Amino acid sequence: MSDLDFKFLREQMVARQLKSRGINDDKLLYAFSKIPRELFVPQDKRAYAYDDSPLPIGLEQTISQPYIVAVMTQALKIKENDKVLEIGTGSGYQSAILAELGAKVYSVERLLDLSKRAKEVLDYLGYRVNLKVGDGTLGWLEFSPYDKIIVTAAGDRIPQPLFEQLKIGGRMVIPLGERFSQNLTVIDKLSKKEMRKEVICGCIFVPLIGDYGYKDN
Repeated sequence: MSDLDFKFLREQMVARQLKSRGINDDKLLYAFSKIPRELFVPQDKRAYAYDDSPLPIGLEQTISQPYIVAVMTQALKIKENDKVLEIGTGSGYQSAILAELGAKVYSVERLLDLSKRAKEVLDYLGYRVNLKVGDGTLGWLEFSPYDKIIVTAAGDRIPQPLFEQLKIGGRMVIPLGERFSQNLTVIDKLSKKEMRKEVICGCIFVPLIGDYGYKDN
């Protein structure tokens, strides 16, 4: 498939999957129209890169469907120079979207091979993202507090270290619930101990694994 075909598919994705379903942030829509999603999926899946569905990226992980990436990002309300912690680098696509919006991105991935692949693509596209391999449920204390936190795997509770590393007045987006059924949830940190929760929509994500992941891990 040619570059021109991918450009057409990006335009169709923005119009049919995002705009038509309520994604209305112009900067976010521009980011989706600019970033070549096909580079973030395995070679044999590139023809499906702009489908309205998640895709496998190896090691039992997935890249979320474009709409879910957009919903989570729009809910974060990214501002220029926001310091954002991403838990679950995965393919690196979400990192690229955040960086394109002007955020300073710190991303933690527990799988070394995925982190390496993401770095290669992000470097190739010129996005400066700080990457770390480790237990994402522990966050990245060194650079905290964060203006925003996005968690791209599902847990049965909010990992305490992540809440502690979120600045007061900051916002987190995280899938919460059971293993195979979750709610995409927005957390606004009101004080050191207080929060406000809002459910955006139902979703299904891979499980959050680590010290503060699902209790049966």
